[in-house]
Amino acid sequence: MAPKDDHVTEAAPEKGKGKMKLIIIIAAVVILVAGGISGYFFFAGGHKAEASAKTEVAGVPSIYSLDPFIVNIYDGQDLRYLRVKVEMEVASEEVKVEMEARKAQFRDAILVLLTTKTMLDIRDQQGKNQLRQEIFTVSSNILPPGKLKRVYFTDFVVQ
Repeated sequence: MAPKDDHVTEAAPEKGKGKMKLIIIIAAVVILVAGGISGYFFFAGGHKAEASAKTEVAGVPSIYSLDPFIVNIYDGQDLRYLRVKVEMEVASEEVKVEMEARKAQFRDAILVLLTTKTMLDIRDQQGKNQLRQEIFTVSSNILPPGKLKRVYFTDFVVQ
């Protein structure tokens, strides 16, 4: 019987060594995975900046957004509310900085223009296109020629 006890005691230390090896392997894998993920985020950040610079050069438009305008317009019988969000395509990022500096001038010119409109002026597609062209004209008067490319309505609600 003594040999059976010796055999059992010899197997127990091997299981303990096996568990220790398994723990070391798992810890090494966790460290490698964590290092790989950290490296990816560290080095991918630089590539994203380069990619965004390339897309800007490749022709992605620079858009300048103005806060929404809410004005009263005359319906013929009642006053209605017009809510318009205007965004402008500009020639470059530098123009956006200039527009931000002149934001009050843009908002004033557009507000004055919007308050002259009636419901009849803006109810159809032709009226909206005319308004877009008028906003382009008054905004182009504030900027040097060629800096403003297009005007977009991203929200247009009459209530």
